[in-house]
Amino acid sequence: MKVKAFCDNQVKAIRETVGDGAAISALSGGVDSSACTVLAHRALGNRLKVIFIDDGLMREGEPAEVKAVFAKLGIKVEVVEAAGEFFAALAGKTDPEEKRKAFRQTFYSVFGREVLGSGARFLVQGTIKADIIETKGGVKTQHNILEQIGIDPEMGFGFKVVEPLKELFKPEVRVVAKAVGLPERIFARMPFPGPGLMTRVLGEATPERVAVVRKATRIVEDGIRKLKPFQAFAVLLADKGTGIEGGARKFGDIIIIRSVESRDAMTAKATPVPWDVLMMMSRRMVKEIPTVVRVAYELTPKPPATIEYI
Repeated sequence: MKVKAFCDNQVKAIRETVGDGAAISALSGGVDSSACTVLAHRALGNRLKVIFIDDGLMREGEPAEVKAVFAKLGIKVEVVEAAGEFFAALAGKTDPEEKRKAFRQTFYSVFGREVLGSGARFLVQGTIKADIIETKGGVKTQHNILEQIGIDPEMGFGFKVVEPLKELFKPEVRVVAKAVGLPERIFARMPFPGPGLMTRVLGEATPERVAVVRKATRIVEDGIRKLKPFQAFAVLLADKGTGIEGGARKFGDIIIIRSVESRDAMTAKATPVPWDVLMMMSRRMVKEIPTVVRVAYELTPKPPATIEYI
């Protein structure tokens, strides 16, 4: 890929699509949405409004960190607090597809409100090729896929979608992100799902259960960072496990550690994590998260498993 030509063409295409109007960029802090935001900012300047939705499903400190990164690039980010809306939409839902669809509906409803309130008619988002392939193939519903599966965003939510990266896979997106001046902490960042930690909570995603997996995710990312896997995270299972505390039986949470190697997220295999690293992460989890009584490491490749759990 000729990255400069690609970037120039996308900037031109965004400018032509939006015309004299305004647009909103859906920024999550991941490499996909970050690259899109910079391209759109180059095309539109102050006619682009950058929105970060704090849905209550992000990693520790994510909203403040993302805002600081983009401030250094001269791009203002507005954080919209919407955790209550997302948890209300997810309440009582345990089926993976129902959870993903509830997230998608809430995500675009919130953005639709922001778009209409700003007078903008376009939403710029970081859809990539793998998102489209998995959703159209019925593997799982990616929250950012609409028109490709017959949903009209203008009719349903009041805006048109602009997707500059939809023909690229993750490695190519990283090249673009680096080329447009994003720091390594963004362009080399491990993938993080659009629906956030919801995808790593089996069963109902309540604020309390998300808080558990958020702490576990920090421990995994801290412990495995030096190995530089494609993706690593923690998963909270739906059921409880039996443990012992003070000589008595205790039912508690079960955490799965998942780390994989992949090029484009279409296939993956488990990272050969050293035993001492696994033991260190396990000890930290049971010590720092009082509800956790069991920790396991998953070995299943993709396929037959997906990388994320839901």
